[in-house]
Amino acid sequence: MNYKDWESHYKKILKDFDFSMEKDIESAKNLDEFLQCRNELDIDSVKKFIEDAEVVVFGAGPSLEKTICKHIDFLVDKILIAADGTTSALFEKCLLPDIIVTDLDGKIEDQIKANKAGSVLIVHAHGDNIETIKKHFFQLDERIIGSTQTDPSQFKNLYNFGGFTDGDRAIFLAEHFDAKKIYLVGFDFNGEIGKYSFPKGKDKKLKLKKLKWCETFINHLKNKHKNIEHL
Repeated sequence: MNYKDWESHYKKILKDFDFSMEKDIESAKNLDEFLQCRNELDIDSVKKFIEDAEVVVFGAGPSLEKTICKHIDFLVDKILIAADGTTSALFEKCLLPDIIVTDLDGKIEDQIKANKAGSVLIVHAHGDNIETIKKHFFQLDERIIGSTQTDPSQFKNLYNFGGFTDGDRAIFLAEHFDAKKIYLVGFDFNGEIGKYSFPKGKDKKLKLKKLKWCETFINHLKNKHKNIEHL
């Protein structure tokens, strides 16, 4: 994703949610500095996972568990990309995601466990997770890539692959690195929130609004690329 192509979408999101670009940049600076202290994973390692591969991206909608069970044999030889809390759903089915796209908002213990077992974490910085990144970053292994929704050129260790929620950012990631085929699991836009979205104590109206943006971006990608389909 070229940031110039993403910038107009980003500004619309800021306006729609009354988010602060300054806070996004502050969070990104923190993550960038933390990554300076670690041996950052080479981005080519992520590319090798995805390029020309059949990839399955997991969203946290209500159909997630049922669809995993239905297609469990199909998933075995695919590259699995979990959006944040869906890591826990995969764990419950004895599946380890190859990549986790996360703002560290899900069940963090499972993401730490997966990371130490070999999963690559694409850790995303935004204005609302500054303290979360500070709290958990150094519990993670060194298989970490940093991402931001701001202009990545102002940072040494961060990337912007496009996308807004963990789910659609995971799809943008797969598209960015030229996946041969992208299968979507658990991407439901029917007004319901799946339990792996961890909505307890959160603003349901805000969550549904974010899901509308997610749906918009997924439709945009599906219209642009013919290699994306729902399982």
